[in-house]
Amino acid sequence: MLYLVGETIDKHRVQYGKATGRLVQIMRGIYIGAEDDADAVLFDHALRIAAYLYPNTYLCGASAERLAPTPDRRLFLSGRRNARTRLRDLEIVQTRSPIAPETETVQTADPMGELGVRRSTLRFRYLESFRRRSEAGAAMPIEMQADIAARLVEDAGGEQEAIIECRQLGEANGWQAEAGRAEQLIITPLRVAPVPRTALHVGWHGKEIGLLTHDGSARRWKPTATQGATPVRAGPPGRLPPFIESLLPEGWLEGVLKPKSEKERIAGKRYMSNIIISENEDDLLALPADVLEGRLEWFAREGKFCGGYFGPSPLFDETLEDRIAGLYASVATPRLSGVQIKAPMNLSHDGILRPAQKQRAFTHILKPSPGAGFEEIAQVEAACLIAAQACGFETAAHAIVSMPDDLPDALLVERFDIRQDRNDRRNIALEDMTSIRGLAPSNKYDGSIEQVARSLRGVSTDAEADVAILHRRAVFAWLIADGDFHLKNMAVLKVAPDDVENFMSIRLAPTYDAVTTRVFPGLAQDEMALALAGKRNRLTSRDFVRAGVTMGIDARQARDCVHSLCSRLRAHLEGLEPATRRVGRALGIWRQRIETTAA
Repeated sequence: MLYLVGETIDKHRVQYGKATGRLVQIMRGIYIGAEDDADAVLFDHALRIAAYLYPNTYLCGASAERLAPTPDRRLFLSGRRNARTRLRDLEIVQTRSPIAPETETVQTADPMGELGVRRSTLRFRYLESFRRRSEAGAAMPIEMQADIAARLVEDAGGEQEAIIECRQLGEANGWQAEAGRAEQLIITPLRVAPVPRTALHVGWHGKEIGLLTHDGSARRWKPTATQGATPVRAGPPGRLPPFIESLLPEGWLEGVLKPKSEKERIAGKRYMSNIIISENEDDLLALPADVLEGRLEWFAREGKFCGGYFGPSPLFDETLEDRIAGLYASVATPRLSGVQIKAPMNLSHDGILRPAQKQRAFTHILKPSPGAGFEEIAQVEAACLIAAQACGFETAAHAIVSMPDDLPDALLVERFDIRQDRNDRRNIALEDMTSIRGLAPSNKYDGSIEQVARSLRGVSTDAEADVAILHRRAVFAWLIADGDFHLKNMAVLKVAPDDVENFMSIRLAPTYDAVTTRVFPGLAQDEMALALAGKRNRLTSRDFVRAGVTMGIDARQARDCVHSLCSRLRAHLEGLEPATRRVGRALGIWRQRIETTAA
């Protein structure tokens, strides 16, 4: 059942419900029963929730026509500004209203009873569907547009009368171009366009979940009607779905691949989270599934890899970077996001580490040193991950790899977004916070930890625990001077059994890519990647308490979190011998941060 504070329940009963474990908070003011199916409750009450959160808006586009979310669980509103709100599997998308919207109030019902909702009128939502770069418009299928056009003609008494009404409404809102396109559909019979030859099939764990087409200027997403959960949802027209965009190469790898256009950005076939994108539908099953084979814990001693390394190594006329870049010449080599140089690897049952090419599963990530003063980055990152474990965080399994030809050591990281063995039938996806918040990867430094917490509350299946972990992770990032704790270095791990419609578990992912950035060239003054309590530097215990309260954490709990992390990290540092000189510098920064933050 749904509970809305101030409407269906008062704050005292909410406090009692939370304390007794009977209520679960979805976001501020919105609760459901602890035993209820959260995704089903939110979908069934989507209109009531939208009216509660955004009382000065109206349903637009496909949602106005359906009086319900779209099949891919998006509900479209129009109001004073553009905004997005994720509530688990439901996404409320608000677009800016035009000058003179035409609305009506209609009665509908949900499991809680009848309710009146505002929506755009028939002719107005018809015009809305022709707006270019409008997510609400693009969500309306051509068949629905054609049906609305036929009803408009009938209501107006003829085609010319309907066209005149559309022109007048378009003129009032500055939508002359939309009115022109609307007129064409009224006078032109509907023709179903064939699937473009350039369509890319998108598969997840061997099943097709959608098509990426190209209209000559941008990609378009068309979901496939399949049973089971899917990690991909459409984004604004003209942009790739945020989840797909978050998987694409950036930084070093993008420079290697040198895409000449937006169309060429998707040049590979294999991506993280068992996503396959290919023109050939057969590849969805033919390309290898990523499943763990050998585990690092079997082939690591005292933090160092002791298996057999058969990965890229330099030749007399090629550097290690050249050799790794050469791996990506094959479209079947898995693509990686992130700015750092990385290589997709396979660790076999017998401890052999090879590139994840041909029919080998992609199970591990090799992170070599980029040089130029970053030669000890593997040891620094390893030290940060070990410290995170000591502070109680779950982390990615990792080990130092001694590279051939006296090259600097590399860090090997085990993937946690893939199945653990051949008997594991879970469908798993790792979605970073740029995708959750609907942002481009280039905007990974935008926003604040508090905003991330709000987004996390909307999607997590255990929001209270995950927001608390996020708060602790922010404190830890400050203590170790991690200036790269940005939106792409925090993610949720989404898990669904086969053929289950919704994700059964959506939890904050283990800690990864944690590194003391201040010890490297040019980064001595590095600040927090995201703001916290309105600041990115000179943070104090008081700032973390203030941020915690904003995130919905009790002030005492937030204060205890800061002191506990300082104590645990201080205890970890006692008698710790640094592996390298630069790690020693990092430990010195940690000790200084502990003393200033715990004071």
